[in-house]
Amino acid sequence: MGRDELSAADRCAIKKNIKETNRTAARKGKVLHPIIISGRQITKSWWGSAWCTNLEKYADFENRLDRGKRYVRNGSVVDLQIDKGKISARVQGTRKTPYKVEIRISPLSERQIENITDKCGLKVDNLNKLLCGDFPQELKEVFIDEGGIFPKPREISFSCSCPDWAVMCKHVAAALYGVGARLDEDPLLFFTLRGIDTNRFVDVVIANRTETMLANVNRPSRRILAQADIGEIFGV
Repeated sequence: MGRDELSAADRCAIKKNIKETNRTAARKGKVLHPIIISGRQITKSWWGSAWCTNLEKYADFENRLDRGKRYVRNGSVVDLQIDKGKISARVQGTRKTPYKVEIRISPLSERQIENITDKCGLKVDNLNKLLCGDFPQELKEVFIDEGGIFPKPREISFSCSCPDWAVMCKHVAAALYGVGARLDEDPLLFFTLRGIDTNRFVDVVIANRTETMLANVNRPSRRILAQADIGEIFGV
């Protein structure tokens, strides 16, 4: 077993602690938002996978990410919430009380926000396609290329209540992977995290689609048969 692997004893202890954490939260009337992973694959959607791929591109995070994968797969992220510029998580370890993780993401500039909102509004003709990650290649580049709006290591700061002295502990890494899994469920949380007003963003995309439809309303469709064609087809 590698040094970063969870031992059978540790896995058993963590599972036991997770159950106790859930019972304690229920007694106190607190709602937890755990990350549940089915199988080995942490993410399945374009958004979740793009988030994790972005993390793994940076050498700054390389040494600790594998440990985070093991923890998130084990169900250790018992609570994870995403707000503007902030990720708050509770990650269960071998001690009874979960560790508190806070991750801060530097906000985008107003110019960056306007740029991505306007570009998506012009290029995306279907909001559902956008949320499925099925949108024009040039927009994917806006998100993930150098200068895109997926966060860089210098834009990410984090803290954890655990005693690990490392720059990034396994609990922070687990929470970061947990964000990818959460984006599978709700891609609009990416925009919330990056400080983009999701209501305005949705409005812009829908408004653009409506304008396109209205611009074409007086154009005859080739699917509409002329009166003479109807007579020719049906002999009337």
